[in-house]
Amino acid sequence: MHVHIEKSKLLGNKAIQITGSKSESNRALLLQALFSNINIKNLSNSDDTSLMKKALASNAELIDIHHAGTAMRFLTAYFAVQENREVVLTGSSRMKERPIKILVDALRALGADITYLENNGFPPLKIKGKQLNNSSVELKANVSSQYISALLLIAPVLENGLVLELKGTITSVPYIKMTLSLLRQIGVETSFKNKVITIKPAKHPTPKTTIEVESDWSSASYFYSVIALSEIGAELHLKSYKTNSIQGDAALAHIYEEFGVETEYTKNGIQLRKTTDVLERTNINLDLSHAPDIAQTIVVTAFGLHLEANLTGLHTLKIKETDRLLALQTELGKLGADVEVTENSLKLKASKRIEPNIAIATYNDHRMAMAFAPLALKTTITIEDSDVVSKSYPNFWQDLKSLGFNLK
Repeated sequence: MHVHIEKSKLLGNKAIQITGSKSESNRALLLQALFSNINIKNLSNSDDTSLMKKALASNAELIDIHHAGTAMRFLTAYFAVQENREVVLTGSSRMKERPIKILVDALRALGADITYLENNGFPPLKIKGKQLNNSSVELKANVSSQYISALLLIAPVLENGLVLELKGTITSVPYIKMTLSLLRQIGVETSFKNKVITIKPAKHPTPKTTIEVESDWSSASYFYSVIALSEIGAELHLKSYKTNSIQGDAALAHIYEEFGVETEYTKNGIQLRKTTDVLERTNINLDLSHAPDIAQTIVVTAFGLHLEANLTGLHTLKIKETDRLLALQTELGKLGADVEVTENSLKLKASKRIEPNIAIATYNDHRMAMAFAPLALKTTITIEDSDVVSKSYPNFWQDLKSLGFNLK
């Protein structure tokens, strides 16, 4: 399915309820599978979370998680500690190209029994669950934080807990802190000092806990872009957001000030307002190593406002659903942008015009589809394979339509 969006204009002040955070939901589900007295509210309705939930409830010997990267990492750790259970964990052809060796090596160091069934270092994996007797391990810290979180989530059921030493520069620290925060919510003792994370074994029984999942900040990014690309005075209310968020992408509130968007925290969410026009000579310089998932949205916003942008800290984008840096360079290029990419950075030169009636390829990547959609406020655009958004935000197109976007 493709979505064709005629050049659109935002309707008056509207309110949108975005689904619960996929990152929080998937962590909470894994903890709930390990500790049955956990209740979860506002769970994400994304494909990734549905796949995670289904996999955790399944007794099958073959578990296929399709494109869900978080589920692949978290379930690798989860099944490694399920005593007397043997599973094969697989995914889509792209998933079989996404590295998992660093996590498997760490789990093996703790005593896990995991075998590669096709290519060394990549899924599918054969996992024989057992009690893991070791409690200390080292891990390269400049890789996906999901490897780190996967280990932290199973740590409370290890006999002696876990001491995890991180080597090198740590990527995506907010996601690690999110995991630690959820562990503390269920009564687990944690500490994170000088690149060493210590998790104590869980007390038995763990206290009865309700985890209320905050709405997804990554998904909010597309509406920040909508307001940034609108005229002064444009407003929008997003429900179920908290001031002290445990999501790293809450950095959006500060980042989008550079695009003239103000964030006001209300009793049950955030009010976004376009307060100032951004001068075309403005340069956007950001290190996104702690929030790489919002890079696509930010660069498209900058392009739509004819700004120059220099984004760094993007090395994890090359191993996502697609090579996101290459995909951005290709698709922005179609629209007339001049984009240079390296292994970990993207440079966008300021451009005077936006080519109309361009079809944007999405590469099986939900964020490509959603990041480019707000450009319809500037020009007519087509988003190919638009149903890919269900991976994280199934209601995205309906919500965009409710704001006045002219979708066909």
